Amino acid sequence: MARVLVVEDQRKHLESLQRGLEAEGYEVLTAVTGQEGYEAARTKAVDAVVLDLMLPERHGLDVLRDLRAGGFAKPVLILTALDSVEERVQGLDSGANDYLIKPFAFAELLARLRVLLRREPGERSLYLRAGDLEMDVLARRVWRGGVRLDLTGREFELLEYLLRHKEEGVTRDMIARDVWNESTGALTRIIDVYINALRKKIERPDQPALIHTVRGVGYALRENP
Repeated sequence: MARVLVVEDQRKHLESLQRGLEAEGYEVLTAVTGQEGYEAARTKAVDAVVLDLMLPERHGLDVLRDLRAGGFAKPVLILTALDSVEERVQGLDSGANDYLIKPFAFAELLARLRVLLRREPGERSLYLRAGDLEMDVLARRVWRGGVRLDLTGREFELLEYLLRHKEEGVTRDMIARDVWNESTGALTRIIDVYINALRKKIERPDQPALIHTVRGVGYALRENP
């Protein structure tokens, strides 16, 4: 049974989350201030933390930064009413594994918790970055320089693959196998077409190129040339 710490200062909301999570089989610890949440996460054995940001005594981001600085490695899901790219980036840069915008459906909270609890430490991140390129994997959204990009499903999957192998050279065989789930064969030309389409969508004359051709290998997504 997973033990989840919920840090939320609105009692009604906290009690609702506690009841819902317990009904799903979770053991739930609660805290209503930032300091209480920090102490509970630091001293209790928990498998995940659901952390509100606007808390009395200590802001949620301060709690998160101090926990990570102290070696706390369990997944942290942020709850926030702020839906801006800057706020999300700030939270994720502080060490959050995922975020959920208020108001939210309880079913979505459960789904995100299941994903986080299935992961081993350091495994697949749900928010990827390379320079000013940002990807929200769960929401399937991509921005560059704060501007939302419109990608097809396959373009999104290809870009996610490149981001997860950032700074590494990936071959067309790897892309065919891991993105298309096929052997390269006739896909070589198709992969090149999708790479070119991605370049046109994510790169601008006034911004550094991200997707590079690696001679004798294939492609690499790099923050610096």
